[in-house]
Amino acid sequence: MEEEPDIGVPSRTERKALEKAKILEREGERKLFRLVGRVLKKPEAERSEEEAAVLLLHRETVEELCKRQVRRNVLKRKQEELYDDADELKRKVKQLAVAIEQAKHLVVYTGAGISTAASIPDYRGPNGVWTQLQKGRTISLSDLSKAEPTLTHICIRMLHKEKLVKHVVSQNCDGLHLRSGLPRHALSELHGNMFIEVCTSCSPVSEYVRLFDVTERTSLHRHGTGRRCSHCSGELKDTIVHFGERGTLEQPLNWKGAAEAAEMADVILCLGSSLKVLKKYACLWCMNRPASKRPKLYIVNLQWTPKDDLAVLKIHGKCDDVMSLLMKELSVQIPVYDRAEDPIFSLATSLLLEEANSHTREVIAPHDGQEVCLPGSGEQAEEATAVQGGWFGRGYGKGRKKKKKAA
Repeated sequence: MEEEPDIGVPSRTERKALEKAKILEREGERKLFRLVGRVLKKPEAERSEEEAAVLLLHRETVEELCKRQVRRNVLKRKQEELYDDADELKRKVKQLAVAIEQAKHLVVYTGAGISTAASIPDYRGPNGVWTQLQKGRTISLSDLSKAEPTLTHICIRMLHKEKLVKHVVSQNCDGLHLRSGLPRHALSELHGNMFIEVCTSCSPVSEYVRLFDVTERTSLHRHGTGRRCSHCSGELKDTIVHFGERGTLEQPLNWKGAAEAAEMADVILCLGSSLKVLKKYACLWCMNRPASKRPKLYIVNLQWTPKDDLAVLKIHGKCDDVMSLLMKELSVQIPVYDRAEDPIFSLATSLLLEEANSHTREVIAPHDGQEVCLPGSGEQAEEATAVQGGWFGRGYGKGRKKKKKAA
């Protein structure tokens, strides 16, 4: 019996013809967009009759190109850094000071912008990590082990000591809030701490605070640090939460503390955060409440944030400048950071002798430039760079691959 040919199934030749037609159609669209784009760039008075006719004939293309240009302009404006003048800044800070004094439960949300004064790059600023990578540029190196708490970190700690701040929720992994002296129960480090490694095989989880960046060998979905737990010999892991991951550790993430603080908050102060990541955490914003019953929002940032329209007050200024003025308004003294009193030294666990060569990162010295007698702190540390490993995670990994291909 003779087989009937399949009806409706195109042959290989027909499929290739369809694919070719689609390619030619896309190429034609690209040529049309380039042509219309060149005409639109010309002043109207300088366009020829033929060029004017092209615009009339392809109105849909003109509209699409105009929409794209509007979107580009909006994006460019959002990336610009704006500064309030001196008088405006003082006026706004006074308004913020009144709000803080009247607040019953003030919670502070912090981002990379509070650490730039410590020479730690932010992410979305003009010289930020993601900004530089998107432009195909290399990232300027900064030795995170040499960073110290900034004036803003110290101010936040003092505001907590004065019972004006109840809780701090941070996106930063640099550990500077902890090193400023802020109590751990008042701190949620949602994306981890670069000085802490843990053993999740232990119950409860065993924690090891180190005097060096533990993320040297870690990255997205690869969190093993190469060291072992002294209790159960399980593999130690860093605490960093990369994009695309969900953090589940109780400490240092402390999601429970963050959620409880947000629930009780009547005022939220956002310092140096673009809020592009924090806005996704609904539990931090009480969005299940009517707008009138949500915490009052105050933002300190040089760039646009997606929460600007909801803020009672937006201050365009550097965090250290704003906090310095704020502390004067509140009559709270700002002590100078003293490395000898840095809590990390009392919290830190020394490496075992067999772990002597388990890292090449520089070790934090206690004070007066003294060296720390910890295995692994040798000449190799000088060769290590702060942006290796898991610190900048996924985005930095992509940047390195692009650089290799270009080379």
